[in-house]
Amino acid sequence: MRLIHTSDWHLGQTLHQFERSAEHQAFLDWLAATLVTQQADVLLISGDIFDTANPSAAAQKQFYRFLQQAKTACPHLQIVIIAGNHDSPGRLEAPAPLMESLDATVIGFVPRLPDGGIDLNRLVIPLREATGAIAAYCLAIPFLRPGDVPRIEDAHDPYMEGIALLYRQTLDHALSLRQPDQAIIALGHCHMIGGEVSESSERPIVIGGTEALSANIFDSAVAYAALGHLHLAQKVGKQEHLRYCGSPIPLSFAEVDYQHQVLQVDLAGDQVTTVTPLLVPRAVELLRVPRQPQALAKVLVALTALDIPQDTAPDYMPFLEVRVLLDAPEPNLRATIEQAIEGKRVRLAKIDTHFVRQSTSTNNSTVLEELEKLQPQHIFERLYQSKYSTEEKAEVPAELTTAFAELLLGTPEVQS
Repeated sequence: MRLIHTSDWHLGQTLHQFERSAEHQAFLDWLAATLVTQQADVLLISGDIFDTANPSAAAQKQFYRFLQQAKTACPHLQIVIIAGNHDSPGRLEAPAPLMESLDATVIGFVPRLPDGGIDLNRLVIPLREATGAIAAYCLAIPFLRPGDVPRIEDAHDPYMEGIALLYRQTLDHALSLRQPDQAIIALGHCHMIGGEVSESSERPIVIGGTEALSANIFDSAVAYAALGHLHLAQKVGKQEHLRYCGSPIPLSFAEVDYQHQVLQVDLAGDQVTTVTPLLVPRAVELLRVPRQPQALAKVLVALTALDIPQDTAPDYMPFLEVRVLLDAPEPNLRATIEQAIEGKRVRLAKIDTHFVRQSTSTNNSTVLEELEKLQPQHIFERLYQSKYSTEEKAEVPAELTTAFAELLLGTPEVQS
């Protein structure tokens, strides 16, 4: 049996206000073709299908169109989907009856029995070969909130211990169902201990002070754990069978060097034989110019040297982050940068400014009595001098003084 593991699509995401549906569609088209060429039996989607709990109609249409496209191209394909922390469990599960016709199973919530107990049977999904024979059982565990996990009286950490118990109970149920040579696969959307987090693009999912889960929640009977949440493809604790596949496109400039991929997992009997990364082509480049912050003069030279083909379509123009090292505020920075890239086929998404601290004051504190006597203009001047100036009484540039005065005029408290 062959599985394809993917997660963290974040359909509907914008990058600094730029819409990204063309990039997502390029990935989905590639994935649909890959399912055919690799003759996949099962597609595992480990959460964060959408970027927000209330995705746009266009993002939802993109998702359901893909499912239909994939099933048409691979009639025997089985699809298992769990909700991530960005997803709305209810929204994902709402069309479940219709998705059954696509052989797609969606687990958004932890399902409950009439007596309030957890319906373990719904969390254990048989995975079938093209012949219809069951080759594996899948533990489909969505992102878990405190109310989702079993209650443990007098637990030191009720959330962590509840998660471990839920996985154990689900695994025990799967083990009671499986026959010899049938594998156990686990899906989860969580942050595992040791997992490398992407700067600025992954939403913290800390609950009650718990930062990450131990890999010990996955019993040795689990042949493969298909994880979602972390955007960098990685193994957990260097274990081959515990994997994050990562996001299929860079979701922030911190991810420009990631090798985005899906994972192909081949099973023989109850064991994984190989895990093969399938690299996702990048439809739109993210450019950091320069790679490390530099003085404005050098940055402008680098921007002038950018060479982007003039026939690049608007939806596929690279996103640009400009990284500038300044020793003082530069009021006309954006206009200067925009002038340097005028006519170039790029989209200016972000200007990342860094400041050189030229001096440090021996005593930056001012007693409250003194602050009460100072006017806003004086406080502004002191802040400027302490942060940017080597001279104790250096004057604030006129354009900054004017801009600050305009802000004061627009503040009712100051006017009164």
